[in-house]
Amino acid sequence: METPSDHAYPDHWEADVVLRDGGTARIRPITTADAERLVSFYEQVSDESKYYRFFAPYPRLSDRDVHRFTHHDYVDRVGLAVTVGGEFIATVRYDRIDERGLPATAPADEAEVAFLVQDAHQGRGVASALLEHIAAVARERGIRRFAAEVLPANNKMIKVFRDAGYTQKRSFEDGSVRLTLDLEPTAESLAVQRGREQRAEAHSVQRLLTPGSVAVVGTGRVPGGVGRTVLRNLLGAGFTGRVYAVNHAFAGDLRALDGVPAFRSVAAIGDPVDLAVLAVPARQVPEAVADCGRHGVRGLVVLSAGYAESGPEGLERQRELVRQARSYGMRIIGPNAFGIINTAEAVRLNASLSPEPPDRGRIGLFTQSGAIGIALLSGLYRRGAGLSSFISAGNRADVSGNDILQYWYEDPDTDVALLYLESIGNPRKFTRLARRTAALKPVVVVKGARHSGSAPPGHAVPVTRIPDATVSALLRQAGVIRVDTVTELVDAGLLLASQPLPAGPRVAILGNSESLGLLTYDACLTEGLRPSPPRDLTTAATPEDFRAALTLALSDPAVDAVVVTAIPHVGETGTTDPADGGALGTVLRETVTSVPGKPVAVVHVEIEGLAEALAVVERSARGPAESAPASAPPSAPPHPASAPPAPAAPPAHAAAPAEPPAPAPAASGRIPAYPAAERAVRALAEAVRYAQWRRQSAEPGKVPEYLDDAIDESAAAALIARLLGDAPDPHGVPLGAADTRELLGLYGIPVRPTLPAPGPDDAVAAANRLGYPVALKTTAPHLRHRSDLGGVRLDLADEAQLRLAHRELTESLGGPAELRPVVQAMAPRGVDTVVRAAIDAAAGAVLSFGLAGAPSELLGDLAHRLVPATDRDVAEQIRSIRSAPLLFGWRGSTPVDTPALEELLLRVSRLVDDHPEIVSVTLEPVVVATRGLTVLGANVRLAPPPARDDLGPRSLPSY
Repeated sequence: METPSDHAYPDHWEADVVLRDGGTARIRPITTADAERLVSFYEQVSDESKYYRFFAPYPRLSDRDVHRFTHHDYVDRVGLAVTVGGEFIATVRYDRIDERGLPATAPADEAEVAFLVQDAHQGRGVASALLEHIAAVARERGIRRFAAEVLPANNKMIKVFRDAGYTQKRSFEDGSVRLTLDLEPTAESLAVQRGREQRAEAHSVQRLLTPGSVAVVGTGRVPGGVGRTVLRNLLGAGFTGRVYAVNHAFAGDLRALDGVPAFRSVAAIGDPVDLAVLAVPARQVPEAVADCGRHGVRGLVVLSAGYAESGPEGLERQRELVRQARSYGMRIIGPNAFGIINTAEAVRLNASLSPEPPDRGRIGLFTQSGAIGIALLSGLYRRGAGLSSFISAGNRADVSGNDILQYWYEDPDTDVALLYLESIGNPRKFTRLARRTAALKPVVVVKGARHSGSAPPGHAVPVTRIPDATVSALLRQAGVIRVDTVTELVDAGLLLASQPLPAGPRVAILGNSESLGLLTYDACLTEGLRPSPPRDLTTAATPEDFRAALTLALSDPAVDAVVVTAIPHVGETGTTDPADGGALGTVLRETVTSVPGKPVAVVHVEIEGLAEALAVVERSARGPAESAPASAPPSAPPHPASAPPAPAAPPAHAAAPAEPPAPAPAASGRIPAYPAAERAVRALAEAVRYAQWRRQSAEPGKVPEYLDDAIDESAAAALIARLLGDAPDPHGVPLGAADTRELLGLYGIPVRPTLPAPGPDDAVAAANRLGYPVALKTTAPHLRHRSDLGGVRLDLADEAQLRLAHRELTESLGGPAELRPVVQAMAPRGVDTVVRAAIDAAAGAVLSFGLAGAPSELLGDLAHRLVPATDRDVAEQIRSIRSAPLLFGWRGSTPVDTPALEELLLRVSRLVDDHPEIVSVTLEPVVVATRGLTVLGANVRLAPPPARDDLGPRSLPSY
């Protein structure tokens, strides 16, 4: 019999999870040292729950029970516990059994499983999280099915199994329900898992942003300082909950500070505290966290610096901070954070250092930089834009942009999501969440540290090898609007939050400056829009002239958007009237309100009061009288393009995420103003591209069924297993030419064979086998595909030409041993392309396409899509490269067979998606002819597949 010492403690099974109510807990294997914890846990479980677990009254555990439940071999017998504050709140155990239900060892692939959850923690999703983790452990140990005996009255446990999404069978035997679950993940079980993840993580952020009480720990005894500033901002915003000032240095007789109760510790506060803002030196943070945890605080905002941004010691201090906070069930924003803001009328929370509190609005803002956060808040404030929420994550040791996206996805107060990111800790998850959110509301991202390939100080995240251009393409595929600067972030956010989405790229331009109109026209062409010739109203135009022209443009069915350009009106005396800006702004707002449905942007040059007049609606939207965001009147519905498409229906199971409410229409009458034509047009162009993506994403692409006719997935898997062997090289192995052709052939991708030609006689013999005309080329790495260096000789029609080419090749470039020449039959003429697929550990598999040679190698003209790719993905991918016209008959040339190219891309995508051991594929050149294509060169590399954290059980990252 195996003993616990036979197997090392599986520390990779440890995980922090977010529960249904937003709190955190830790899941870990049970050890022999847990006897006292187990007994204490069991004593707190009700008699009813004990009866459901053991099918009989079982008031206490015997010594034998305790030994059995704490001694595991971590293979055939495994126990996991959920802990909060170091104490058990739930346990699960499996025991491997044979077909008769008796204890067994491997290779038996079934196990009996049983759960027990403390009554006080039932309903928090503890059992569901445990089932995910124990199932992953079982699969790792070769167990494929779980069996469970449940009493019919135990409805909660039956529901946990029923809602898991696994394939299952149920039967009624001897007065109990017998459940058998197939542990192989299914599309439904993955959807259930992600639905629960979304609700839990969104709730954890909601708890931080909607506290009923806040304690500022480290409030200074005298005015000034970080803690006192946060306290002042909380009170200044009119926070609707309770506020407490906390400082261990307060005098014993101090009862209040700035009108709020003062205490020397959180523990001394008699009432519950939902959120604690820590503004103490880093060395005092552990004590403050422990104080908060013992008092039941639900979340922390850590403003303190001195963590990972300060070096290795600070990084370890940061990791310990996260471990400590999570052990008490708390989530953290920070450390080194700038704070959080929630402008909802029912909350009015400003737990930040912001010197300019934002107005209430429809924009959500997340930033990983305090300095950038200050700049963005100031910029939005100056331009009259309001926020729904603001989160400055600092080092984002815990709460990240992914968590915020989960919250914004269903937040009815947020119409536009703006994110400044310096690192993406989980690109695969971020892309998935961004795509889902973008289907309902715009997601605009600007990313710092784009070219260094490294994360900023304080951001301990997995390293990705994907170039920034590839990251940008993948974000675009997910519907994310990626911009280059924080100025563009604000510009795009202003337009998207206040204007309906354009139905197309047709733009009308009108204004009182011919030159400014022409600049706008040129900017539209640069951004790929379709502008009409500018309408010049002349410098003598009055506000009423603008009204008439704008009304006409908005009523024109051939117009999708309008850009109004304006310069100061100069009177007969040669002076400007400051009131003109306000009058013009009022007229423009009134016109947009009367003829709604199309986006309008204003470009102005030094018109005093215009921007303020255009933003007056949002400025006035703040205040207790407002019960709902401003919207268009019922008699003027928004343009159809502004209505979000209905998201795809979730799988029909109880745990599927509820469809979030559609965002409210943009604020009526508010018009974004820009000081330069290029900025306005760029924001408008982003809106046009996003609207097009959203219309297309409403009907997602698919993978054609005909691909299956020429795919032998099982044979490919067997071949890969044989080539990798029992002890594969972790660095990977390149396949030889024969193995490459065999593997690709199993997926319907034929590769034109080559034959070695070390000497002229060998070349002639090879040509006779393949048939003339042939190509002679070197396979030396430095000359591969380099026809410009003479490494490739084409269209050799007979033996004489072949011998001459072989002699010239070896005389000018090197000997046969160095050049490794080969002979290959000529392919039909066409366009040379390159198809690649590679797996990045952080982002996943990426499919790339471009034209071979200079376009892709010198100019970087490649298009990228995440795998698995659909028919729509590859069609857009082919057409998105700048050199795509060469495929479609540029300058009178014959168009090539792009459907065949699309099919090839789909087959490569399917290959790497089915077999994660294929870490890279390169097909070059792929000659696409008028009919069909030919793969002339191929390279494949195999390696042990990287871990897929997005397919495993839910868990919080631990960087």
